[in-house]
Amino acid sequence: MTTTPTAQTTTPATAPGTAEGAAHRHGPRLHWAKLAPDVYKAMIALDVAAKQGLDPTLVELVKIRASQLNHCAFCIDMHIKDARKAGETEQRVYLLNAWEEAAGHYTDKEQAALALTEAITLLTDGFVPDAVYDRAAGHFGDTELAQLIALITTINAWNRFGVATRMAPGQA
Repeated sequence: MTTTPTAQTTTPATAPGTAEGAAHRHGPRLHWAKLAPDVYKAMIALDVAAKQGLDPTLVELVKIRASQLNHCAFCIDMHIKDARKAGETEQRVYLLNAWEEAAGHYTDKEQAALALTEAITLLTDGFVPDAVYDRAAGHFGDTELAQLIALITTINAWNRFGVATRMAPGQA
């Protein structure tokens, strides 16, 4: 069963209605892309390179799932829109948070990619379990698997920029 925490833990200092909670709701801490433009350009280049050779809808499913796990609202918003533009159905997007329970809506290859996404994103045991890696390797050739791992790693980096700087959905 896939589980994703749905509520952020708050302390009295960060609870809604407090100054800290209000600051969190009101936008970004800084515009990192403008302040570190070389890093931003490198991330764009990495993102373009990482998705080469992968199915566009699979790319967006992976990006959405990692973003859900990392609680990056900006990235969830962006990649759901991108997935819909790529032809992804609303139902599959809605069910993505519970993809294992809704396995009939995703191909075996997509499920293997989503399992690998969760394993790399969470690193719960400090490593990617062999069974998860082997499942993905059974559906992706070596080059495609390398691209998938790069994609997962890249979206996790984007998520961390988004969460750390409090990028808000719809913000450009």
